[in-house]
Amino acid sequence: MCGIAGIIGLKDKEVANQKISLMTESLKHRGPDATGVFVDDEIALGHLRLSIIDLSESANQPFFDATNRYSIVYNGEIYNFRDVKKSLPEYSFRTDSDTEVILAAFQKYGADCLSLLNGMFAFAIWDRERKELFAARDRLGVKPFYYSQTADGTFIFASEIRALLNSHLVPRKLNEHGVYDYLMYQSVYAPETIVENIFQLPAGEFGVFSNGKFSKKSYWQIETSSVGKITDDENTIKQNVRELLLKSVEQRMISDVRLGAFLSGGIDSSAIVALMSEVSAQPVNTFSVNFAEKEFDESPFSNLIAKKYNTNHTSVLLSPADFLNELPQALKAADSPSGDGVNTYTVSKATKKAGIKVALSGLGGDELFAGYPNFLNWYKAKKSILPKIPGVFRKPFAIALSSSGNSKYQRIADIISVDKITLGSIYPMFRQVMSQQIVNDLYKNGHFEINIQELLKAKESAIGKFPLLSQYSIAELLGYTQNVLLKDTDQFSMASALEVREPFFDYKLIEYVLQIPDQIKYPKYPKSLLVESLYPILPDEIVHRPKMGFVLPFDKWMQNELKDFCQSRLENLAAREIFNSRQLLNKWSDFQTGKKGVLWSHLWHLVVLTEWLENNKF
Repeated sequence: MCGIAGIIGLKDKEVANQKISLMTESLKHRGPDATGVFVDDEIALGHLRLSIIDLSESANQPFFDATNRYSIVYNGEIYNFRDVKKSLPEYSFRTDSDTEVILAAFQKYGADCLSLLNGMFAFAIWDRERKELFAARDRLGVKPFYYSQTADGTFIFASEIRALLNSHLVPRKLNEHGVYDYLMYQSVYAPETIVENIFQLPAGEFGVFSNGKFSKKSYWQIETSSVGKITDDENTIKQNVRELLLKSVEQRMISDVRLGAFLSGGIDSSAIVALMSEVSAQPVNTFSVNFAEKEFDESPFSNLIAKKYNTNHTSVLLSPADFLNELPQALKAADSPSGDGVNTYTVSKATKKAGIKVALSGLGGDELFAGYPNFLNWYKAKKSILPKIPGVFRKPFAIALSSSGNSKYQRIADIISVDKITLGSIYPMFRQVMSQQIVNDLYKNGHFEINIQELLKAKESAIGKFPLLSQYSIAELLGYTQNVLLKDTDQFSMASALEVREPFFDYKLIEYVLQIPDQIKYPKYPKSLLVESLYPILPDEIVHRPKMGFVLPFDKWMQNELKDFCQSRLENLAAREIFNSRQLLNKWSDFQTGKKGVLWSHLWHLVVLTEWLENNKF
């Protein structure tokens, strides 16, 4: 895993070299092992390497084919690169890297090479003869690819937004729509970003920059690539789930450096560690962050799994003071503002400090195996009488709830008031941090269409062919997963130059699980299909434990240890013209006095935004 950057269209090589150097400098945390820059006619490429596969200098990037016609910069891992390599016997390989495999496959198949690749990736290939750039992003959007095009036609791309800003080719101007998205969903959903004229290449798409234009095309779509009905019996389905997940874990353990795993002691991380232990000849290195406070300490569960599978376990005891001391650095590490992810920063830093470069994570188990309460809320809503009641009869009740002034009731009111109970109308509300009404009260720069709502509406017919639980999984994978979970995992782990791999996000596993009927996937207890598919590797104490997650007492901290920190930033934000200062400061005052229904998460969300604006000079 690495950091990539590029500029196409600058004719002055000296200027191009200066700009690409500024971009790579801002990505150094992503790739401390080697830095590479290439500047030629109208092209500048930069690469920061975190060496994982083939540690030799010959695998450094930018990487060129034997003829020097093609050059590539690449971030990620191709887990099946050895199989792809075997299918290209006519190519004379000079390295054992997956980078060269991508380049060889592209030379033979062009864009069709993407169908061969199983991995997480964002890469760009420059064709010197055609003066053309080919760029692609993996199917699930694990690895980021940001780009912009200036008024004079110059095209720039990078692994992070700040690299584009540091080129000084893109003005530091907030995207008003992006801010609206962030306020509602704690992240800006693709293809937008929080910066005007900086965009994300969507997951499962490639783009070609040629003759001054960047044309995008999809090569994989979850709602069309996964269609089909499983006719297998339940036992066969469970066996297939186990085999697919085991293969995914095994592929993600390919590495030329030490690797480990995050172990919280929940079902998902425990399953990954158990399967790693099954295929590994050596004890697995596991890492967890634990607390002295019993109400959110998970060490009894992580220790149980570590002992059961004889792992080399490192438990980092974090006091509230330690966590609060880490907070400014964690927020500074954010490439884009996020209301979550500080937990990933903490465990990643501890893992890298122990000499580990690659860690497997249990991320994705909830999204794939109906692990959140809203899966059942969606399922029950669709099965209930609610969709049969005309909106005109539901809306008066919604208005009454909304007028209560309680934030907790506002979301229920919004859901009840929709014209039609569809995935496109309901899912975005389930995932809101703030309701649309609250955002409209705080934010002065207008009201915008909601990206995820429009996306789900456009795909409604295709998604509707799936079982109800799988429909919600698709919404999660297109929405919260890509735009919050995976984005946060990338930016907060790469802040410590740690590569994180997620076996649950293997596209073959996803395609299969989405086809499983509701009656088999329905969680009789938490993620029962996953648990029974892996039986007996997960102890009952893990399966039936209370779901905790990484929960910290932010509500108490924001009234005590973090009060001054939060207040200064909220006052800063209130002074900016884009917010209604009176509404914002009143909300903070109400929170401090303990007014019912004023949520700490709303205010923390705004604190994080202010910190990002200040750190990035907006």
